[in-house]
Amino acid sequence: MSNEVTASADIKLKRGGQFFAVLQRVGRSFMLPIALLPIAGLLLGIGSSFTNQTMVNSFGLSWLLGVGKPLYNLMLIFSDTGNIIFSNLPILFAMGIALGMADNEKATAVLSAAISFFVMHQTISTCLNVSGEFVTPTLPEGSISNIVGIKSLEMGVFGGIVVGLIVAVLHNKFYKIKLPNVISFFGGVRFVPIISSVTFVAIGAIMFFVWPFIQRGIFGLGELVLSSGYAGTFIYGVIERALIPFGLHHVFYLPFWQTGVGGSMMIDGVLVSGAQNIFFAELASPTVTKFSVSATRFMSGKFPLMIFGLPGAALAMYRVAKPEKRRVAGGLLLSASLTSIICGITEPLEFTFLFVAPLLYGIHCVLAGLAYMFMHILNVGIGMTFSGGLIDYTLFGILQGNAKSNWVMVIPVGIAYFLVYYLIFSVLIKKRNYVTPGREEGAETKLYTRSDYNKAKESKNTVNKENGISEIIVAGLGGTDNIQTVDSCATRLRITVKDETLVSDVLLRESGASGVIHKGKGVQIVYGPRVTVIKSELEEFIGKKGN
Repeated sequence: MSNEVTASADIKLKRGGQFFAVLQRVGRSFMLPIALLPIAGLLLGIGSSFTNQTMVNSFGLSWLLGVGKPLYNLMLIFSDTGNIIFSNLPILFAMGIALGMADNEKATAVLSAAISFFVMHQTISTCLNVSGEFVTPTLPEGSISNIVGIKSLEMGVFGGIVVGLIVAVLHNKFYKIKLPNVISFFGGVRFVPIISSVTFVAIGAIMFFVWPFIQRGIFGLGELVLSSGYAGTFIYGVIERALIPFGLHHVFYLPFWQTGVGGSMMIDGVLVSGAQNIFFAELASPTVTKFSVSATRFMSGKFPLMIFGLPGAALAMYRVAKPEKRRVAGGLLLSASLTSIICGITEPLEFTFLFVAPLLYGIHCVLAGLAYMFMHILNVGIGMTFSGGLIDYTLFGILQGNAKSNWVMVIPVGIAYFLVYYLIFSVLIKKRNYVTPGREEGAETKLYTRSDYNKAKESKNTVNKENGISEIIVAGLGGTDNIQTVDSCATRLRITVKDETLVSDVLLRESGASGVIHKGKGVQIVYGPRVTVIKSELEEFIGKKGN
């Protein structure tokens, strides 16, 4: 009986690991189109700020940025080019998710996703034209919109996600299909766009009938979330931070930012769904005088946390470091703090205390939830592209004016957060003797057992210094034959392996990683903003080894 129970538990753990690996792939696929948002937001933020005549007049810049002036026209180009990216996020998500979820022949998957997106919406458009006079009156307000030039149902990013995921499944199943000789030309990768097109004719027809009900459900959920008030904002903030170690925070916040779960609003006669979409539609609108806090409540809490709170924790870790190690620890913590303050990328700091002091990370999650709630209570209306650093704070808060964004209130809350983080971290690190940077007994903090070290030494993959970090990573992952997929998000490598028991955390930490998370066959290695370069070098190294 006990053997059966153990076997059942093993099966559940295995399924849990597989589910985690799938969610990890979905999350990293979301990051591909999300990575476009900073540049789009930068263009839209700068462009809309310097074409806003109220702002221009208040700073006395009408001689330089008046309507029709050359610099005004350039800013108008910035605004429009940034806005076009946000306006077409659904198809970008479709292509990005297909790219991220495809096992091989990724270019074919991207092309198939674009074709399928057009086919699905054209099918819906034709159905509307044929029976629209009967169906249109029953649809929710704003349901019909112009999607990439096609009159169709407004499905938002959800439609792109559906296309991307289904195309990826079809692609991975059929890209190596062999057809009879007579039609063999259409086999392999050529078959993927064919089967995808046929599939999405059917899905488009189904969505024509089903989507209005789904849309009502999403709107209802959005109303429920919005009616949750400050408590709902607090819970959102806690969960968003708590999912950071697992790399699943993108999967959590995306529905709030990009779908009706985060609310819906009519802006200049167009129904806009999703908190981030609402904010950027208001940013681009010349008629909006104050940003909607009901939308920015899912974003503005990051500013006091990232610009003030975590740097306070870094200062505390520096002050409690051993005198002889304080200089080295200070360099590490200063670099991580500047990354958090300027860019809003917090993982290099968070992962310095996550593994050695889980209690501190739990407190950090609660404080994150409170930051979101305080910004909601104080009516701070600052949105963001990717994360809550000084760049977004300046563009979408300060430059928009206090009357529009209430950016001033971030400062007193932020100062309080700096002090709270500093005091809590200082007291708990010393009281519980947490081994934060600069408090190690040896050369560096090691959180692994002797058996982990022995396993790393016994690995068949020897590390050659000439190949640098890439060879260490490959060795830590159990060799090239054990690596299935390689991808990255903003701060971490996301790897899928064949045999998770071959992964060595010791070697991966020696490659310069600040943290390693793995569950099942999914492995995440945290490097910070330099991860994109590490990923490119790793892929080149694996390619050379394969040859």
